[in-house]
Amino acid sequence: MPTKILIIKLGYSETLDPEIGKVPSLGDVLRTTPILWAVKEKYPDSSITWLVTENAEALLQGNSLIDRVLVWDEFVPFQLMREKFDVLINLEKIAGVCALADMIDAWVKYGFRFEAVSGVYHGYEQGLNFISYIENKTLSALKGCWQQILIEMLGVVWKYQPYILGYKPQTTEKFDVGFNHEVGSKWPFKRMPTELWQELENRLAAIGYSVSWQKGTTNLNQYMDWLNSCRLIVSNDSLGMHLAFALNKKCICLFGPTDPSEVFLYQGASVITPDVNCNKMPCMATRCVTEEHCMHYFDLSKIENEIVRLISLKQFPSVPAPV
Repeated sequence: MPTKILIIKLGYSETLDPEIGKVPSLGDVLRTTPILWAVKEKYPDSSITWLVTENAEALLQGNSLIDRVLVWDEFVPFQLMREKFDVLINLEKIAGVCALADMIDAWVKYGFRFEAVSGVYHGYEQGLNFISYIENKTLSALKGCWQQILIEMLGVVWKYQPYILGYKPQTTEKFDVGFNHEVGSKWPFKRMPTELWQELENRLAAIGYSVSWQKGTTNLNQYMDWLNSCRLIVSNDSLGMHLAFALNKKCICLFGPTDPSEVFLYQGASVITPDVNCNKMPCMATRCVTEEHCMHYFDLSKIENEIVRLISLKQFPSVPAPV
């Protein structure tokens, strides 16, 4: 019998941030997919079930390393409490999900568990380092991007394992530059203002580049089709940025309040930060704590020059699958 593995990553809480909410973070689901390579390396003969919200289901459907995508509903917890697994990996910090993880029959458990005394999440033995990282990132012994930390939790070597998408886009490249300008409601201050996007479009049009503004945001498959239709993506720190990585797109990533060091920049990606004197940046706050509004202070010449540089690369290697 293959090793039966359950991954719980619904998207409700950012895995390695203190924040816990009920608005699904689809980008956090996608950037968890590199652990699939690690799971298959550690447990080659395995059958993987991934529990996810309906919102993020399209990110996992068709994934060649997932044997079963289980969509969360009011009945699923009862099923899981009667089903047996060899390995459980819980990457959700919501107390009720952690309590469910404790009740699931599995020989080995990684990630987050329920702390019965305090009524909040804590870590299994193979997830205790997560707690120190979340509580004090600057002093934590854990260093590196999220994918590296998650993979090393399993005792597997970080080999720049890429994202994995099951969906195959139905489009070909049509536009030079795609503006992935929107962000989720949970973190509105990660967005560069519309007037800067408009000025950037004018600059690019003046040098002969075609621009397409974000499309398909109400349908994940259409969204991925749009991203695939662009040679290069300019993106705030958002789902679209992670999808661009998964699609092996050249990508310019705009970071202000969030920390680019937590994101592994796959081949063809670069980071630009605002030209603002703010000693809180990156503050990791969902609302501006200084009223500086850092995302208003990008030097568009830097973005334009980086677009020209990346587009001029005639051939860019894809991220290889790990050996």
